[in-house]
Amino acid sequence: MFVRTMLALSLSCIFAGTAIAASTAEQPLTPKKVTNVAVQDPIDPLATEASSATSQISAQEQEDLNQASQTLDSLQQSEDVKADIGAAPATATATTPTSTSPAAKVAWGLNDLNNAQWYDNIGKGQFPVYARAHVMLNNAHASPGAIDGTSGKNTLKAIASFQQMNSLKPTGTLTKETWDALIAKQGSKPAFIEYTLTDADLKGPYAASIPHDYALQAKMKGLYYTRVTEMLGEKFHMDEDFLKKLNPKATFKKAGEKILVANIRNEVPEDIHLIVAHKGAKQLYLFNSRNQMIGSFPATIGSSDTPSPTGTYKVTGVAPNPWYSYSPSNFVQGNNKKPLSLPPGPNGPVGNIWIGLSKKSFGIHGTPNPSAISKTASHGCIRLTNWDANDLGKKVKSGVTVKFLE
Repeated sequence: MFVRTMLALSLSCIFAGTAIAASTAEQPLTPKKVTNVAVQDPIDPLATEASSATSQISAQEQEDLNQASQTLDSLQQSEDVKADIGAAPATATATTPTSTSPAAKVAWGLNDLNNAQWYDNIGKGQFPVYARAHVMLNNAHASPGAIDGTSGKNTLKAIASFQQMNSLKPTGTLTKETWDALIAKQGSKPAFIEYTLTDADLKGPYAASIPHDYALQAKMKGLYYTRVTEMLGEKFHMDEDFLKKLNPKATFKKAGEKILVANIRNEVPEDIHLIVAHKGAKQLYLFNSRNQMIGSFPATIGSSDTPSPTGTYKVTGVAPNPWYSYSPSNFVQGNNKKPLSLPPGPNGPVGNIWIGLSKKSFGIHGTPNPSAISKTASHGCIRLTNWDANDLGKKVKSGVTVKFLE
């Protein structure tokens, strides 16, 4: 009930504009780029164009925001508060497992994943039907976060977003109508494919480990991935443990080795007009210039100790692979009482991209822990998975409005 309430709440008071990434490899960016910058958390890596706490928006922009908010209000009002993710079906097979039957075996082969079908009253748990749904939701720009084939808050929010974007009743329940719409959007593209490991995959660079202490991180050449499975998980938008589950016999050490991965998209909507960060729902919503929702992402937005701002701001620029300047005046990490400069990398405190806002020291960025998105807290900024943040960074333009809602 809480999940569905938060899901509808998030889809009820917002307007947004963002995008999702297929890999963490940096691409040419549309916004103003700033290189060799050092950022703080809360961060100010860019020479922001507005030093005031808020940015002025035009009457037309305010009208757009109001209309988007009405769309999300309608979404909340249409929520079926009695709906649940589903009770277990009476019987179970490889493609229709039951959460109340531990003996029921679930097969995770390529055909099992790509041929998984919807069935009535899907139970809570980790099933091929959810894995296929996650990929289709991701490809339809309703991100479930890290693909793991499991029911949960991020799954419900992604389903509701997809329903809203496709003129379906936004309940967050994976109905037959919703499943058919996902299949239609996906077309003939399989949800999972076989991928062959390359020499470049194995070469890295990789770090032996990432110490927790910022002082030790500051001495490293880069905050790289620490293992091949971590890199592949982000490359294919997958939870690392789920990647291993699908490939129990893989060594991930041999070029030419074949593994099963999610067949994720590599593009995002072009017309990002508004971005809405909903704190309570832990969700980011995207709207185009026609006030149509075009995407959504699970997000970690501030915390009780370091809350995100309120109000309306503007995107000021994008900094890929930023240096991170730790300042104990913002928050104290461990016993570090002096400023530190941490090198770039996907395992840096802000992941491998920073999208600056006109609110000084705040922005949208990645994370070294993608599977924890929307489940933990941040130091006041908007934290996305690295792939979602990179996708957004590729397409968002300077001047796009960003709205924070409680």
